Amino acid sequence: MSTSISAPLPVASRTVTVPVEFFTGLQQAVRQPRRGESSAAPVEAIRDAGYAAGQALFDHFSGWLQEQGEDGPADLADERFPWLLEAFLHNLGWGRAELVPLSDAVMALDVSDWSEAGDLEGGCPVTTGLFAGFFGRLAAAPIAVLEVESPEAAPGRSRFLLGSVDVLAYVWEAMERGIPYERAAASA
Repeated sequence: MSTSISAPLPVASRTVTVPVEFFTGLQQAVRQPRRGESSAAPVEAIRDAGYAAGQALFDHFSGWLQEQGEDGPADLADERFPWLLEAFLHNLGWGRAELVPLSDAVMALDVSDWSEAGDLEGGCPVTTGLFAGFFGRLAAAPIAVLEVESPEAAPGRSRFLLGSVDVLAYVWEAMERGIPYERAAASA
């Protein structure tokens, strides 16, 4: 008797739309202990979920680029990438995103009208993980993401720093010593 094993068929990338209030509910669920439990789930769990979603978002971005008649992410011209990234994220309903170089080693990603950034305390842990997964796949190397104070503080706005794990560890340590992140990024 022979047995054949076939490889599973590839699963197409799927996306779903959730209301913006999802982020408020998610953060409340993680920060408040459930009935009968003494502590809430760690915020790291939200970031980890965002990271996994960011890797999948990269695959979705690759397919979207192909639909637009563009090269794949690895072959995109540097001057086209920021514009295409913003169009992609905006089309998905996340909001607007603008890449701003702070130094050769650190990039800022300013977001506005951002779904998760509303009036939530505690920042944007889903987005932090999402960007780490997405940009890590894009760079084919681990990328650290650190949410910092936006230069234009307003509801729906946030700023994320992107860089290698070592570089952002340096920036974080400098910030803990009271050095502004812009100055730390410039010296990284």
